[in-house]
Amino acid sequence: MKDRKLLNIELCRISAGEYSALPESGVVLVLDNVRSAHNVGSAFRTCDSFKADAIWLCGICATPPSAEIHKTGLGAEDSVPWEYSESTLAAVAELRARGYRIVSIEQTVNSVSLESFDPVAEGGKYALIFGNEVDGVSQEVVDASDMTLEIPQFGTKHSLNVSVAVGVVLWHFTNSRLRSSAEVTDCKHGNVR
Repeated sequence: MKDRKLLNIELCRISAGEYSALPESGVVLVLDNVRSAHNVGSAFRTCDSFKADAIWLCGICATPPSAEIHKTGLGAEDSVPWEYSESTLAAVAELRARGYRIVSIEQTVNSVSLESFDPVAEGGKYALIFGNEVDGVSQEVVDASDMTLEIPQFGTKHSLNVSVAVGVVLWHFTNSRLRSSAEVTDCKHGNVR
């Protein structure tokens, strides 16, 4: 065998209770009218993987309990804290009051390309807003944001599925945190402490 896959027991998986005891990352996710419960579930799963502090579900987003969220989230809706707001703008106002920098992930005239943005160097806590599968982040939410980040793309579509965009951006924020901090992993493949 050239390279053996790790067994689940070797991955140092933690319980939902242990997850809540991990240090905060300073990152929360906001879903602005994401219509697919499968995309919501995928966002939960990705938030769990990269230790986002919470996820805010806004507008038409499905909320737990939901069979579709559970199917793609694999139970991450039980580990990642979540809140629901009928209005994304109300969620933005609440998060700003809690000290978060409001960042829409969207292609705009003044968006900053993701690879050139170092969240740790910039400092602070971030509320990352991801938009609807057809329309993206609503213009009123973009207008209420402190900045926009854009994922660089080189093909013909210039769009990613929202669940893929969540993964790309959360990885960027996690990578920045890991490169510049004393956080260490307590086993080969996971568990930042």
